[in-house]
Amino acid sequence: MTRGFSRRDFLKFAGLGAGVMSLSGCPEGADRIGRTNPQNKPNFVIIFTDDQGYADVGCYGAKGFETPNLDRMAAEGMKFTDFYAAAPICSPSRAALLTGCYPQRVSIPRVLFPRDNIGLNPEEITIADILKSRGYATACIGKWHLGHLPQFLPTRQGFDYYFGLPYSNDMKPLALIEGEETIDPKPDQSRITRRYTEKAVEFIGKNRNNPFFLYLAHTMPHVPLYVSEEFKGKSKRGLYGDVIIEIDWSVGEILSALKKLGIDERTFVIFTSDNGPWLSKGEHGGSAKPLRDGKLTTYEGGLRVPCIMRQPGTIAAGAICSEMATTMDFLPTLAALAGAGPPEDRIIDGKDIRALLTNPKAKTPYKAFFYYLESRLEAVRSGKWKLILPHKHRRVFVPTALYNLQDDIGEQNDVSADNPELVKELSALAEKIRRELGDTVVPTEGRSVRPCGKV
Repeated sequence: MTRGFSRRDFLKFAGLGAGVMSLSGCPEGADRIGRTNPQNKPNFVIIFTDDQGYADVGCYGAKGFETPNLDRMAAEGMKFTDFYAAAPICSPSRAALLTGCYPQRVSIPRVLFPRDNIGLNPEEITIADILKSRGYATACIGKWHLGHLPQFLPTRQGFDYYFGLPYSNDMKPLALIEGEETIDPKPDQSRITRRYTEKAVEFIGKNRNNPFFLYLAHTMPHVPLYVSEEFKGKSKRGLYGDVIIEIDWSVGEILSALKKLGIDERTFVIFTSDNGPWLSKGEHGGSAKPLRDGKLTTYEGGLRVPCIMRQPGTIAAGAICSEMATTMDFLPTLAALAGAGPPEDRIIDGKDIRALLTNPKAKTPYKAFFYYLESRLEAVRSGKWKLILPHKHRRVFVPTALYNLQDDIGEQNDVSADNPELVKELSALAEKIRRELGDTVVPTEGRSVRPCGKV
């Protein structure tokens, strides 16, 4: 697909060129847009965990551990019940969050490994690119997993600063990176959540007088699990529960920093997970109850995740949203809140969901949501109805099934035989997206996909 202008053109048009900032967010060179009057722009913090299930937060029904900071965040903000990651696996989910697109559209449909020479195309325009164009200081702290080669690191994708691990913590060799340099070839993972949190709080403190965007992508609770000494044995759920308690502590540290600095009410904080729990890991995996299954599947437990959004004075306290929304919505929504818009020269799949945050009567902007596993289209949801498309999962054939998610959240009662017109309607939606994004189940080449980055 030919695009109208490049990422560099976008930044140049926005007046930023290829400027670089330090951790402090102070630009090298001329002033940047918006820095003279930061008060009218909200700060943004996205806290993104790894493999944390739908039921792994207290207010979502967690068992064996408590999450008082996340529960307070929900009590002071909005809890989503029907919120989706765009994939049930790591790299695609992260690509979708940052670009506002289905991962198939940006050609990151699978998990990336250290042996790969591909990554998120630097010509894609990320949330960080857009916010940087509006004068924001930007930082990515934590797991990246969108290409470990220098050409694909966060510093080439709109982030002024990076501190974290380039991919999942079960991959080797695993090195801690700051900027684009390895600073620790064998990091102590028992301290990783704490180190991320300290860097995040430092970034917030140094940018308290500037608009900023912090993307805090925790490595945990992806296996192998690690927790600091301070949190060992704190839960009744074993090591997994201890890890979640430490993540909750981290959330508390972020919220406390915002409060102490007097920027709480102008900071929009989002908490969510990249996909469902890794159930095959047993006691080292989480829970998605009452949802069916978890990570690596397109049942609800694979893609429906906990999500909490909070901004005192803007989002009503104790609000619950049962409308469908996704991580792809972050880009258009945050862009709009910053006074910008999504790029107009390419397709963006996410929606501006500002109405859901402030209007209890607002409805989802989605006609349909599509469940892909890698390049396989396996399900589609429209309204309360979810159609499972025939496919193979782990060499087992999965037949067509229709579920009413409003009455059957656990996907146990197939009503396809009683609703042939609904099956036909949702199948037509699936066929339409196949032509756009492709499908290897019903072999189709997507006509509206963009290339990944390659070395």
